[in-house]
Amino acid sequence: MLLSLGWALPILLAILFLAIGSFLNVVVHRLPIMLERDWRAHARELLEMPPEPSESESRFNLAVPRSQCPQCEHPIELWHNIPILSWLILRGRCSHCGWRIPLRYPLVEAVTVLAGLGVLQVFGYEWLTVALLFYTLSLIALGCIDMETQLLPDEITIPLLWSGVLTALVFGHVSPADSIVGAVVGYTALWIVYWAFKLLTGREGMGHGDFKLLAALGAWLGWQALPAVVLLASIAGLLYAAVALARRAIKRDQPIPFGPFLAASGWVTLMFREQLIAI
Repeated sequence: MLLSLGWALPILLAILFLAIGSFLNVVVHRLPIMLERDWRAHARELLEMPPEPSESESRFNLAVPRSQCPQCEHPIELWHNIPILSWLILRGRCSHCGWRIPLRYPLVEAVTVLAGLGVLQVFGYEWLTVALLFYTLSLIALGCIDMETQLLPDEITIPLLWSGVLTALVFGHVSPADSIVGAVVGYTALWIVYWAFKLLTGREGMGHGDFKLLAALGAWLGWQALPAVVLLASIAGLLYAAVALARRAIKRDQPIPFGPFLAASGWVTLMFREQLIAI
């Protein structure tokens, strides 16, 4: 399916996905900072405190300022901002201060290309595919943000949820009823798990963002796919925890974000939905 129109289009699309992956890195890095700034600004406003000078005088969003090293804040030259290639040429370090650039940057770009081309291969050059690419890119961003900050921003999860219902209404890849029930069941299921764990242990086992993310997955995939999503995410999370504990990368009582595993299982279930539901 991917090569049905020849090689040129997939190559151009791969370049486009590389650029989109680079933008996703910006989202992953900047969106949590933007939200934190907003939270602090609202808190200071409620407390009738003056705004922080450093934040009131400088614009900070997904477009401004231009890309810069998070460590030394040196602007990144255009030729040092080529997806994957620049990271390899610079050997994963800032050209100005030598700060080690996280492997996450080229990985996100590579995953975006592979996931995007994978969706095109399975679903073809259709209008539905455009919506499924939005779903895919949103999951990549959410998984990375949660892994780094243990935050699943409403700014992504809520639009993802409603766009899932809208896509079902427009394209019918799942029935609108299955989509709506999937959103309700997805949210309610983890809400029940959250409160059961809290009542039994007195601690919070997951964040509210996980409820919203599973609701969004239910909206896109239908309620029938939710058992597969939760099972795959749970297995992946347990394997990650076991390996991390064995390598002493985490402590036994250290919380592990569940969002990355929900996001990954949500994408896998999209690609193999019928097979997983039939199991």
